[in-house]
Amino acid sequence: MNRKRLSVFSLLLLFIPDILLMSGDVIAQQKRPELKRNPPRKSDTIVVVPEPKKGQETAKPPVNPETQEEADEPKKAKAKPGPSIWNHPGVVEELNFTYGYGGKKKVPQPPFTFIEEDKEGSNPKVKVMDANGREWGVKWGSEVNAEVMASRLAWAAGYHTEADYYVASGKILGARKLDRAKKEIASDGSFKEARFELKEGGIDKFKDKQGWRWSDNPFVGTKELNGLKIVMMLTSNWDSKDQRDTGRGSNTAIYFKKKTGEQRYIITDWGGSMGKWGGVFSREKWDCEGYAKQNREFVTSARNGRVEFGYKGQRTDDIRDGISVADLKWLMQYLGRITDQQLHDGLKASGATLQEEECFVRAIRERLEQLKSVAQFR
Repeated sequence: MNRKRLSVFSLLLLFIPDILLMSGDVIAQQKRPELKRNPPRKSDTIVVVPEPKKGQETAKPPVNPETQEEADEPKKAKAKPGPSIWNHPGVVEELNFTYGYGGKKKVPQPPFTFIEEDKEGSNPKVKVMDANGREWGVKWGSEVNAEVMASRLAWAAGYHTEADYYVASGKILGARKLDRAKKEIASDGSFKEARFELKEGGIDKFKDKQGWRWSDNPFVGTKELNGLKIVMMLTSNWDSKDQRDTGRGSNTAIYFKKKTGEQRYIITDWGGSMGKWGGVFSREKWDCEGYAKQNREFVTSARNGRVEFGYKGQRTDDIRDGISVADLKWLMQYLGRITDQQLHDGLKASGATLQEEECFVRAIRERLEQLKSVAQFR
């Protein structure tokens, strides 16, 4: 009897380690969290790349079309909440001046459907919807070419602009009860030479009394604001009205982007540019001859760390005064990298004639060279 008990006890001793190990595994399995896998999404495309044969280069996997970006649109810096007047433009030499800020993807697509006439401002304007369901502000008059080109220059320097395009001709369906725009839109809806400006969604726009002043905003005294002033003078934009000029139509506004909380301090109208600065009886828009003649008055002096300009506009002192050589040096890191080819592309996209194109490229380059000389930019 004692032997039988001893043998059973001996067997138990032999199997106890295995029993403990098995129970330990069971406990460990109970404590280990279950790995959850996310369900596959449409954009999660699995690409299998075969091994290359000898002598062949490895092929790149196909790009998912849902996440592919246009080659002409550089990646933009992520917007941050709060006031913003400038963002990094990326590699300036690679910016596409044909399409500007809006890029190729946002070019207005016909047919265009009439929404209503816009009676703000001094030029004929209407609102339309394009084939992609985007809303546009359509404008005619002497500001059309100037606004497209000047906004390209501001955009290349890193300043917030709107998506502007020159449309040589087209047709607006359903245009009716027109006032000022009647002379621009024929009875069959056809039109010529218009500027289309995208009414971007997801933005609250604070204009006129809710806008900003050159002399009173979060950026007073900064290189970013002073750089914008230099761009205003480079483009001869004499229409520098701000919040103080609400009765005459302010050209400064704050665009609040709902998604990011960014507050963009922006110039809403670049139409009074690319001509002659000056007073009521001397200023002009889109006038290359007048623009070029004022090059000798563009930079008038640079001494004691300050740069003086010959500019005259609606808010002359606010734009012209207080620009330092340091401000200019900072700006020329971007503005100074614009190429002649980009200028040609931007002018073509603005509807310039061949003569205007050649004239403006020479005149703009001369002003840029003046700025480079003062900034000692190479």
